[in-house]
Amino acid sequence: MDKFTVLTAIAAPLPEANIDTDKIIPARFLKTTKRSGLGVHAFDGMRYNADGSEKPDFVLNREPYRKAGILITHDNLGCGSSREHAPWALLDFGIRCVIAPSFADIFFNNCFKNGILPIRLPRDICDALMDDARLGANGRLTVDLARQVVVRPDGQEIAFEIDPLRKHLLLEGLDDIGQTLQHEGAISTFEAARGQDQPWQTRIVID
Repeated sequence: MDKFTVLTAIAAPLPEANIDTDKIIPARFLKTTKRSGLGVHAFDGMRYNADGSEKPDFVLNREPYRKAGILITHDNLGCGSSREHAPWALLDFGIRCVIAPSFADIFFNNCFKNGILPIRLPRDICDALMDDARLGANGRLTVDLARQVVVRPDGQEIAFEIDPLRKHLLLEGLDDIGQTLQHEGAISTFEAARGQDQPWQTRIVID
């Protein structure tokens, strides 16, 4: 997992509440177990017409938001099913940070596990950041995880809260597996002591 330290990026304003995971990545794209290749289908129903052509009014189909690294929305982002493909799709599109007043719990947790920083901020602040984002390339935001601040284009800093452990894991680029492998030496020692490094022996009993 890539480390998350300081992100300066174009932010895409998406002023909608209750964007569920089926909107983020529709169920028909869940057949894959790979984390790559889903970005083109992120927000598929919102981005494309039935014939596959782009909807020109959707924010991620417009410049400069095609290269957005931050997404700002309203309440309850990621509600609906628990599919981990939702953060996979956002990450593959290029989104490393999502900002909203509130998130669905499972989606919130899945973001951290996949290197995306979800930031909770009050609705009025999210609206102010959306106004910044509407400036396009001139409205880039900076997210400094170590300092726990979002920096607006005018230099104003907005503090945000984050669990210390989750902050550490993002800064170090550690997912669940990476976190476990930090203790590889102790795990190997324990397995050796328990005899788990020996081949399994199977005894078949026939009555």
